[in-house]
Amino acid sequence: MTENNINDLAQELQILYDKLSDSKYASDPEEYKKIAKRYGEIKSQLASQKQAGASYSGGQKEAIMEIRGGTGGDEASLFAQQLLRMYTKYAEKNGWKVKVLSSHRTDVGGLKEIILEISGKDAMESLEFESGVHRVQRIPETEKTGRIHTSTVSVAVLPKARPVDIEIRPEDIRIDTYRASGPGGQNVNKTSSAVRVTHIPTGMIVASQEGRLQQDNRELAMTILRSRLLQIKKDEEMKRMGEMRKQQIGTGERSEKTRTYNFPQDRITDHRIKKSWSNVQKIMDGDIDSIVKSLQEMRS
Repeated sequence: MTENNINDLAQELQILYDKLSDSKYASDPEEYKKIAKRYGEIKSQLASQKQAGASYSGGQKEAIMEIRGGTGGDEASLFAQQLLRMYTKYAEKNGWKVKVLSSHRTDVGGLKEIILEISGKDAMESLEFESGVHRVQRIPETEKTGRIHTSTVSVAVLPKARPVDIEIRPEDIRIDTYRASGPGGQNVNKTSSAVRVTHIPTGMIVASQEGRLQQDNRELAMTILRSRLLQIKKDEEMKRMGEMRKQQIGTGERSEKTRTYNFPQDRITDHRIKKSWSNVQKIMDGDIDSIVKSLQEMRS
């Protein structure tokens, strides 16, 4: 079976899974039975290919990136917005596609949280070491005394999970709908298009209101949920192998740091490899190739 055939089957599996989770199909027992049968057939085919050593994606080309403002209030949310811009610019330079799955913005134009799907050649491999606590040291525009503030932003990068990578049974999720809202909590949609998915076994909750339609938001939320559950599965496998688990996000406290962006000294330092780079603005404009390459060398 070719790689294209495998990817086609994986896409069909996703469509069938969505139908099995949709109540309107459950009202037709015969149709539901046909869908369930086809779903089982495809799962068996893909499982056989996996055992034979075939790859579902031909290399991980898609990553889920989560950016969250940590300690520092408005300044943390503004830096989260700047990191979003940095990664978006980097993605553009590499010809990658960036899709917003979920976002929560603040009244000052910053980000409380945003979740992205980034797809393109070597996207996951290039971005995986961006996970961690990013600390910024600078003088905020609102600071009149010239005092340097320290704030943090948490970044997590996960491989995008396909339905074949992680199975979520329809009975294991609860789906709630609500009206989408903007900064400050005001309703921006008269219909209940936003979706909240609860994974009952773990208690994990994922919400999305980016799409205009309820079905779109449901698919976006499920994409995030699958990737988070896949990461949990991988962490558990690492534990069983006796390897040290590396925390992706941390608590977002000021004392935690993966990388520090020191604007007054025009210096960025990655504390994992104890290496620094100058010209902060150039890096914030998406020129992070040298950082990415240095971190990849650490892995090898």
